[in-house]
Amino acid sequence: QHVNTLIEADVQLFITTELTRGYFLEHNEAKYTERRERVYTCLRIPKELEKLMTFGFFLCLDTFLYVFTLLPLRVILALLRLFTVPCCGLSGSRLLQPAQVCDVLKGFIMVLCYSMMSYVDYSMMYHLIRGQSVIKLYIIYNMLEVADRLFSSFGQDILDALYWTATEPKEKKRAHIGVIPHFLMAVLYVFLHAILIMVQATTLNVAFNSHNKSLLTIMMSNNFVEIKGSVFKKFEKNNLFQMSNSDIKERFTNYILLLIVCLRNMEQFSWNPDHLWVLFPDVVMVIASEVAVDVVKHAFITKFNDISADVYGEYRASLAFDLVSSRQKNAYTDYSDSVSRRMGFIPLPLALLLIRVVTSSVKIQGSLSFMCVLLFYLGMITLKVLNSIVLLGTSCMFVKEANMEEKLFHPPPSAVSSQPTADKEGASLASDIAQPTNMAESAANVLPKSDSDTFLTTPDDEDDDKIINSDTGLEGEGVSHRTPKKDLLEIDRFTICGNRID
Repeated sequence: QHVNTLIEADVQLFITTELTRGYFLEHNEAKYTERRERVYTCLRIPKELEKLMTFGFFLCLDTFLYVFTLLPLRVILALLRLFTVPCCGLSGSRLLQPAQVCDVLKGFIMVLCYSMMSYVDYSMMYHLIRGQSVIKLYIIYNMLEVADRLFSSFGQDILDALYWTATEPKEKKRAHIGVIPHFLMAVLYVFLHAILIMVQATTLNVAFNSHNKSLLTIMMSNNFVEIKGSVFKKFEKNNLFQMSNSDIKERFTNYILLLIVCLRNMEQFSWNPDHLWVLFPDVVMVIASEVAVDVVKHAFITKFNDISADVYGEYRASLAFDLVSSRQKNAYTDYSDSVSRRMGFIPLPLALLLIRVVTSSVKIQGSLSFMCVLLFYLGMITLKVLNSIVLLGTSCMFVKEANMEEKLFHPPPSAVSSQPTADKEGASLASDIAQPTNMAESAANVLPKSDSDTFLTTPDDEDDDKIINSDTGLEGEGVSHRTPKKDLLEIDRFTICGNRID
């Protein structure tokens, strides 16, 4: 009986404790405060990310409009100079400046590739792709996405090799012959990349026109597979910056692909405006899936890697610094090249495909049509100028908020050492950096004079020491082996790698 009494008392105490016990969360104040901040960070990600995406979208739009508006005018001015300078008897001056040579090469590439694209039958390609099964089209679309990234990564190197070969100082006249193979290689690259984007747009068009929309649903669900491939990996600020730039380029490319799909469908229905409302739900679904995937991916990446949402403001300031620095008088590259290297966005193939689709979809007949085309061209120039002015003013504001004005007056050491058109002071600075002796002192003198290429490029001191020690295996000689290790953003071009490979 005594034992039963004790058991009843214990059961009563247990039940009473379970019903009345409380949680004293203030004992773990730091722990729960950190978790609450993580929730707040995830809630801030959509707003901060979309600010960066919107700014990057207008950067890509400005570069894309440059191909249609200012590039033809620059090519015409360069050709006029090419034909007028010999007639004026100015033998001592250069025929064309390096920038004009690059503009002429871009114009010739666009003309040759457009003539080659005229032999490609879009309708035959559409029916060929439409005859394939759903699973084949799904595999083809995934392969095209991978191939587009590979082409974007290697294509900029091909174009840079052409520009440097055409503008580098040559001692002999026959050295100019080396431009021909590089030019042919660039023409082949732009043509193949344009064909690849055309197949991608055709596959998306087939998905839009399928009866049950199953292919479009599968293609949109494929975007969520990207979350699995990126969320559960370790990311730093540098890697997340590269991923953000890649997402900006991918989203802008998808907008152009959707525009091409809408143009082709509207042509088939004789430009009936009612059919546009039929396409509108599918277009909204594609855009919404892209935005949702980007938000979820970046929210969990920042959560798992303890990255603040304020980092997207720093990314935006870095892109703004690229724009402002490219407008300087002694800039090494123009703005379009800066965006191409930073985001992996090469506008030539995409612009070539859009020109091909527009010329085949819209028939120009009569003087009234030519007048409409002229007014449309003037409207694009106006849009380009207004967009550039607004971007420049906004970028100056972002740079000022990030306290990066002083860096505008100092050239980046990476650009000085790599640009062929640098002046004598830049060459001497590059030679000083390249000296093996006193490497620590030269690096200390150069690093404060960096721009956005070194902004957000240096990891934390502890992480940097770990990387150096793991690579060299030496504790005392870590400084001497520091220079061969490059950060991602010191290389002023797009990389596909999302994570650091140690």
